[in-house]
Amino acid sequence: MSGQVSVVRVPSTYTSGSLLPCMLSLPRSSSNGQRVYCVQPVMRSCGIACRMTSRTERLGSYDNARPVMIRLPVVVGDSGLPPGSLERSYARDVWQPAATTMSAPRRARERKLSMRSLLPEYVRGAGSVKVYFANLMSAPLMPPRPPGPSAPADRWGERLVRRLGLWSAVAVLVGSTIGSGIFRTPARIAAYVPAPIPMFGVWVLGGLLALCGALTYAELAAQYPRSGGVYVYIREGFGRLPAFLFGWTELLLIRASALGAIATPFAEYLLRSLGYDPKIEPNATYVHYVAAGAIVLTASLNYVGVRWSSLVLNLTTGAKYGALVLLVLLAFVVGRGEFAHFSQAAGIVQPASFGLALVSVLWAYDGWGDLSFVGGEVRDPERNLPRALVLGTLSVIAIYLLANAAYLYLIPIAQMRHSPLVAADAAQLIVGQVGVGLVAVLVMVATFSTLVGSILTSPRIFFAMADDGLLFRQVARVHPRFQTPSVSIVVAAALGVVWVLLLNFDQLADQFVVAIFPFYALAAAAVFTLRRRQPARPRPVQVLGYPVVPLLFILATFLILGNALREHPGSTGLAFGGILLGVPVYFAWLRWRPAPPSPTSTH
Repeated sequence: MSGQVSVVRVPSTYTSGSLLPCMLSLPRSSSNGQRVYCVQPVMRSCGIACRMTSRTERLGSYDNARPVMIRLPVVVGDSGLPPGSLERSYARDVWQPAATTMSAPRRARERKLSMRSLLPEYVRGAGSVKVYFANLMSAPLMPPRPPGPSAPADRWGERLVRRLGLWSAVAVLVGSTIGSGIFRTPARIAAYVPAPIPMFGVWVLGGLLALCGALTYAELAAQYPRSGGVYVYIREGFGRLPAFLFGWTELLLIRASALGAIATPFAEYLLRSLGYDPKIEPNATYVHYVAAGAIVLTASLNYVGVRWSSLVLNLTTGAKYGALVLLVLLAFVVGRGEFAHFSQAAGIVQPASFGLALVSVLWAYDGWGDLSFVGGEVRDPERNLPRALVLGTLSVIAIYLLANAAYLYLIPIAQMRHSPLVAADAAQLIVGQVGVGLVAVLVMVATFSTLVGSILTSPRIFFAMADDGLLFRQVARVHPRFQTPSVSIVVAAALGVVWVLLLNFDQLADQFVVAIFPFYALAAAAVFTLRRRQPARPRPVQVLGYPVVPLLFILATFLILGNALREHPGSTGLAFGGILLGVPVYFAWLRWRPAPPSPTSTH
């Protein structure tokens, strides 16, 4: 073999010198004229993208169904490869200098080796193509485990498609964030913090906390631009058990609670727009059923393709953001409010109440991390992911502060604390009863858009877990036509329907925040561990204000959660107990997980 060979993804289940049987995809040309191949190891949860020069020796005719033998360890490099074009998500990364080509005497010795005696039984009869990577360096990242055969091909597809540009990525973040929170939480926050300046302080602090998280995740997203987001960051920084606990909690509590908390206001405002009072029976019961239907509808949109769901996000995100801007402008131009409301307090602010108000604010701001879950579907992720995280978060902070200023200008805080539909009350003061209907439509659009974004992002976590062997592999299937993680979408939507039928809005929102923020902090802490363990790894983006920014995010998160545990030990302790329940589940899964499918399986 002559010419340089580079490999950018390396499975860590084989030791140095092993021969790895792989399936080789159709070649394509790279930017530097080399032939580019996508290599799928004949084992599960691995992926290699390799680049070969046109002079690379190939023994035997090319056949997509024939195995390719690659000797480990392998060289690693990424020059000349289009970002994200050849990867298989969730395989381990290794970064080492590229090797020089094999010397002629060594190449001659390598050609004399017998391949068939080293092949597994299920490969020996298929014929082989011998490709050796020599003068290479090894860097196993995980304890070796016995390699197991898997199907050489999956009829559901091999990877997700990168279709989201910068503004679509911003729309995912903004669309996932601006939902029910800005229309439901101001009243609750005014009740916890009955003074204008502290109330704005809660919103500002929550926004800064979200921005610190987004800035921290920008570095991680640029390093690991794959689907899975927080799950991937925790796994790379702390290993499989913490990553499993996040995926377990996401499956059991986090995303299902979020879907229910988003869909409930949609159902309430839909019934209100039709002339039904959602507070009285049987309408209050119908709210749960309508919310469940909304989850099913948005899951269907995501099932048929990310292009359709991103189109809905682009349209609805622009509509609800523009409607909020219009509401703010009308409040200060047409509305008959008073600036004196900004200095009128309705009570004394207690530190514990301030902390509980932050929990509600964090629900309103949540969504800043959702974009990282679809990192594997963002075009040019090293450039677009960090920019979208920061731009989207700043946009949300700005519109939230302006919306609260408009509310307070029209409605004094003493009245706001008793007005759960504060946006509708504000609109009524501006344009009369017609404003109530307009706000109902606005909230429906906002919550529907947020549902689309939430269901778009969350199944990618289950996809990542299944691809890592921590969940049933069928969950990782990609639909052959729509190129979406269809099984994961169905699982997430089904659990969301269950939770929305059981709990109310406040219970769902609080459960979500308490369950997810420990993992947000853990993912942020991965910045420190990864910098220490992989100092030479390229970092296209670095945290602005490192190490202060990630430290502030981690510290603030645990202060808020500690306060919530002290004030509401029952519900908070139940959420933490659900997280810890994942520990025995993890070890049970390792013991009883199903064996890899045989190569003859048709799935």
